[in-house]
Amino acid sequence: MSAVRFDGVTKRFGHTIALHDVSFGVEPGEVVVLLGLSGSGKSTLLRHVDGLHTATSGTVAALGTDVGQARGARLRDLRRRIGFVFQQFHLVGSLSVLENVCTGGLGRLRGPRLGLPSYPKAVRLEALGHLERVGLAPQAFQRADTLSGGQQQRVAVARALMQRPEILLADEPVASLDPESSAQVMRLIREIAAERDLTVLCSLHQVELALAWADRIIGLRSGRVVLDQPARTLDHTAAATIYGGAALVGSA
Repeated sequence: MSAVRFDGVTKRFGHTIALHDVSFGVEPGEVVVLLGLSGSGKSTLLRHVDGLHTATSGTVAALGTDVGQARGARLRDLRRRIGFVFQQFHLVGSLSVLENVCTGGLGRLRGPRLGLPSYPKAVRLEALGHLERVGLAPQAFQRADTLSGGQQQRVAVARALMQRPEILLADEPVASLDPESSAQVMRLIREIAAERDLTVLCSLHQVELALAWADRIIGLRSGRVVLDQPARTLDHTAAATIYGGAALVGSA
């Protein structure tokens, strides 16, 4: 069974068609990159996987659940199994790095949490372990807003791991980072996926990063799938198909 499955998915926002008859599956443990220009439908597609958007027509299944039909506790349970890393990090800058990571475990805790000591010791230790994995344990008690952009994105990855996800969604996770930090974050995502047999669906517009880190690349243009093939078989000539022009090196 596919970890994620799109079958004939179309999404309309008023008169705008954001996705047009999209069909593909993602196998468990596969690292798939959605490649395309801004506005090609990448973010919209990702938001269908955990129910942030609902298809106008067609079906989306994640971990055996029809996402469009999931409601209430069933949808909350699905979302606990899906981690999401965003372009803008979405950390609380005034909180410590460790507390930001702890918030990733809120889905399995009862009641509100006020301050780091209010989290169970087991949760704090687990969060510290994830920070160790992303190379930021020494920064655990710093304010999140004192970190560099690349460090903040690594904290966001650690926070997503606190959900103990089976699927990791990453929406342009390196778009605001310099090339060195971008490579570090993508390498981290790839390594963690291998360690945990984690299914990854990641949107990018940088061709080089997609070629370096994906098992498979799905190209989107104007909401349509225009390419779907293993990354090892994709060159920059094929990338021209995605962008509708000459092959691009490094970024779109």
